[in-house]
Amino acid sequence: MLRRPFFWIIALVVAAFVVLPPIGNNVELRESLALAAVYITLASNLNLMLGYAGYINFGSIVFFGLGGYICVWLVDAHGWPLALSLAAAGIGVSGLSLIFGFGILRLRGPFFALSTIGIVEGVQAFVENFKPWGGSSGIYISPEVFQPLGGPGPALWVIYFLFVTVMAASLYLSYGIKISKFGLGLLAIGQNEDAAAILGVPTPRYKALCYSASAFLPAIAGGLYFFKGAFVQPTDAFDLTLSTEAIVICMLGGQGTVTGVALGAYLYEELRGYLLTSSTFSNFQLVIAGALLLMIVSFFPSGLMGFIYSRFPRMQKILE
Repeated sequence: MLRRPFFWIIALVVAAFVVLPPIGNNVELRESLALAAVYITLASNLNLMLGYAGYINFGSIVFFGLGGYICVWLVDAHGWPLALSLAAAGIGVSGLSLIFGFGILRLRGPFFALSTIGIVEGVQAFVENFKPWGGSSGIYISPEVFQPLGGPGPALWVIYFLFVTVMAASLYLSYGIKISKFGLGLLAIGQNEDAAAILGVPTPRYKALCYSASAFLPAIAGGLYFFKGAFVQPTDAFDLTLSTEAIVICMLGGQGTVTGVALGAYLYEELRGYLLTSSTFSNFQLVIAGALLLMIVSFFPSGLMGFIYSRFPRMQKILE
């Protein structure tokens, strides 16, 4: 993988995320790129199921929300250090998703998609009634937890660089899986699952492993996100809107591609930021996102990268 040019393209993008915000202590750019890193992480991991295996997962927000709850709870109630709490969140959520994956991935198509929505609602209902996690009020942590990171101000920079690290890991994970034997098996499942099984692909195991892999880094990103905000609530942690936005991003950039999903996430975050701060369009964010998805499906089903590949075929050898 090190000999492929795309490996170094990812490295250059990550380097830009690391270098640019500290120049002039640009806090506004830092916060914008932090959100972009979160969207890239969520969309890149969703792409493992959606773009590779062909399974539409509306429940990807569960990984993000549960990771946030586990991390914040361990930090607040048990005094765990941030790094250990994040690792526990990632491993715990990934393990749970592996167990559930063997069950729900027996479903296909719209039945699987609907079941993932049901999982979101079920997990949110459970958390809202789970007293150790604060029930419907959630968990609030005191500013004192930021002292090991140098205080609230320096902690924001530490968390930002951790966001970038998780984003980089997501991009390399997506790329590594795509060019591996495991990735070829997932792509075969996405094309025709029955034919893949006949050809010897262990489809139940591959799908469950993919589902579990797609949960690990979003759980860590969720832990960072809610630790940064110093609180987590069920309505924020399990907001289906974020899952829908991740699907829009994959479709926008080009599902099944690493570059397209990352580029789509960055462009969508910039568009979202503009809409939220616009006095004219602030109330129509989701309407515009839905219209954008409809246009993509109707006129550009291969997304932005499909358009680029059709105009510049040689780019397929450079941009994965």
